[in-house]
Amino acid sequence: MSDLILAPFQFEYMQRAFLAALIVGTLCSTIGVYVVLRKLAFIGDGIAHASFAGVVVAYIRGLDYYVGAAIVAIVTALGIGFVNRRGNVSLDTAIGVLFTGAFALGVFLMSRLQNYAVDLQSFLFGNILAVSRGDLILIVVLSALVVASMVLLYRPLLYTSFDPVVAEASGINAGFVSYALLVLLALTIIVSLETVGIVLVAALLVTPAASAYQLTRRFTRMLALSAVIGATCAVLGLYASYYLQAASGATIVLLATAFFFVSMFVGRLRRTTSRATGAPSAPSLL
Repeated sequence: MSDLILAPFQFEYMQRAFLAALIVGTLCSTIGVYVVLRKLAFIGDGIAHASFAGVVVAYIRGLDYYVGAAIVAIVTALGIGFVNRRGNVSLDTAIGVLFTGAFALGVFLMSRLQNYAVDLQSFLFGNILAVSRGDLILIVVLSALVVASMVLLYRPLLYTSFDPVVAEASGINAGFVSYALLVLLALTIIVSLETVGIVLVAALLVTPAASAYQLTRRFTRMLALSAVIGATCAVLGLYASYYLQAASGATIVLLATAFFFVSMFVGRLRRTTSRATGAPSAPSLL
């Protein structure tokens, strides 16, 4: 048994991959709680696809691809917030307009290049086994920045997630908090591109948090459960992909999806049992 657990760690690239998976799984699932509570499931997919334009622009200018992706992701996130708040447009509509526009820009620029030779597979589906020491340092730094920001904005994020009107009345700048959350989401998505890629990053943001929501209605417990589920699925998914010789990002997401259905069944069973025994219902997230 110990050989099965330790075998992947004989390779240095697997050591980096496991550390990256643990960090990204925890980070995405933690900030994903706010995504689920605010009903922003579409935004992860939107910002991730929009970052494709940054990859193409970075290629044209000879810059680092992830720097280009980060800039476009942040600009798109802020643009979504601006259109939503200033343009009297629903959030899902703003996401649809901005991300399709940015993605189309990337396709347009790419179509005008005669010798475009960038392998997009790692951006689309991730390649956690190719994480270098430099990539790992970037993941750690950006993750620490996002976590520190979430700690500083804990109460404003909490209050605006449930009732932004009351939060605004109590002195919280709901607009600033919304923009800050969008930027943090953009940074989280950039951190995750190397591990799960553009196509699958939305699932890692939403699925662990949705699983935690099935099991508890207390906000702090939901944060903790989501982080544990995300980290566990990331590590176990990487183990499974190693032994099954399958795509790591897809395996991680499939495991998280399976865990969601198990959580949904367990949550439904608990609620049914509580009603049958007359036990008090679960407290609200607040």
